[in-house]
Amino acid sequence: MKPIHKALTIAGSDSGGGAGIQADLKTFAAHGVYGTSAITAVTAQNTVGVSAICALSPKLIAAQIDAVVSDIGADAVKTGMLANAAIIETVARKIRQHRLQNVVVDPVMVATSGDLLIQKSAVAALRGRLIPMATVVTPNLPEAEELTGMKLRSSAEIDEAARRIVKMGAKSVVIKGGHRSGPAVDLFFDGKTFHALYAPRIQTNNTHGTGCTFSAAIAAYLAKGEKIEGAVICAKRYITQAIKTGFVVGAGHSPVHHFYRYWKA
Repeated sequence: MKPIHKALTIAGSDSGGGAGIQADLKTFAAHGVYGTSAITAVTAQNTVGVSAICALSPKLIAAQIDAVVSDIGADAVKTGMLANAAIIETVARKIRQHRLQNVVVDPVMVATSGDLLIQKSAVAALRGRLIPMATVVTPNLPEAEELTGMKLRSSAEIDEAARRIVKMGAKSVVIKGGHRSGPAVDLFFDGKTFHALYAPRIQTNNTHGTGCTFSAAIAAYLAKGEKIEGAVICAKRYITQAIKTGFVVGAGHSPVHHFYRYWKA
């Protein structure tokens, strides 16, 4: 029997099922990748907002990673919500200890609803400890501004932000363009060349979990052996269709359709 590809998500849980661990596992499954998880925080969350957050202890997070990797292994790993510096330090240490490859860092800072998901003091740890281990970092514009200390209004400024993030040690970066006007243009930079990824802007309220889903899709493609740029391009196509086919759940920002290839909403 052919061995199945595996991916580990280290992120927070979304009780509404549209983002975080739940979105990641759905995305892995949609790509034929076996998903495992290390939960970093439990949130009381729905499509309207986040009403409570409880970060798990670094010790328990480390134990989850050890349990998964020692038995099942991981062809790729993605990180999502890491609420504080101690958790970031622990995750970085475990990635190094287990020599995990194909690391996708989604620097989750703010939920789609606008709720803050990370302590301000954790940003320095993200820059100094985790980003240097990343195969690809996937910030949106506000997250890229937080990481670089820049205001990103022009294309030239976004290019410079990409350069700065790669200089932090990442192999590559995708700065997502969802917060800009016009077409949804993401900028991929591998330290040498820039590649703009275009898609039409879809007018929809079904955008909950887009960042988690996109980064999880990159991890899934990397787990299956895709090169970095190819994984990003394939993930861009996937998230575009997942947004386009999203359906209404709840009264706020509904989720994207992770399984659009398999059933219609």
